Amino acid sequence: MVAAITYAAKIQTVAPVLTPPRAHGVLRLGAKRRGPASVVASLRQEGSLKALFPKCAGDALEAVFLNTAGGLTGGDVMDIAMTAGDGTQIIASSQAAERAYRAQPGQVARAQVDLHVADGARLHWLPQETILFDGAALRRRLHVNLTGNARALIVEPLIFGRAAMGETLGVLHFTDQWRVRRDGKLIFADALRITDDAISKMECRAIAGGAGALATVLLAAPEAGVFAEMPLPDDAGLSLIADDLLLIRILADDGFALRKVLIPVIEALSQAPMPRVWRL
Repeated sequence: MVAAITYAAKIQTVAPVLTPPRAHGVLRLGAKRRGPASVVASLRQEGSLKALFPKCAGDALEAVFLNTAGGLTGGDVMDIAMTAGDGTQIIASSQAAERAYRAQPGQVARAQVDLHVADGARLHWLPQETILFDGAALRRRLHVNLTGNARALIVEPLIFGRAAMGETLGVLHFTDQWRVRRDGKLIFADALRITDDAISKMECRAIAGGAGALATVLLAAPEAGVFAEMPLPDDAGLSLIADDLLLIRILADDGFALRKVLIPVIEALSQAPMPRVWRL
């Protein structure tokens, strides 16, 4: 009996520690011209990232990507790359808002996006909101490579917590890095870092003024200067960084208020209606 008990105790001490499964997704999309229309030239999708291609009235290739894992948590990895070939146009959006859930200690979700836009091409990166839950840990990276007179409209909306649930962000680790290059030369760099000690500082008027939502909009196009005098509400700011580079930041109380301002801005800059998924 003593030997049996000792043997059982040894088994318990060497039992493996099971870790929850993590989501991994890869999406690769390329576009080419077929007459006046932009069509799929290449497509690769793996894991929890998928792409849908709704019919649209114009000649652009509209791509809607979705994360079938239902959100992001520590250890998840999402990797998206899109290439707009010469003279093509891609309009990319997400099927729904992305959710960054609470992560286990020491674990961080990673999302990386690489966009390549050839000479004469246009790419609109228009994902819906990323909702940061209390305890989320997410590291994002966005790299855009433009050639010649390529055009890109980049939009990233953020929502801080679930206001309808009465949630406040007490713990958070979020980093967001943007790099934009034209013909290999760096023309725009931006970094956002929100950690536990920064949550209370977001109440300061000089930082976020207690806003519950934030959007960053970047237009890299020869005609960017045309929009330098665009009317915006008081909680939004516009900077014409260069003749072909326009940056807008928008603060709002919540996601609904953010959309009321953001959608007209996107439609004005893109000169096109919003993707249908934004209005469902």
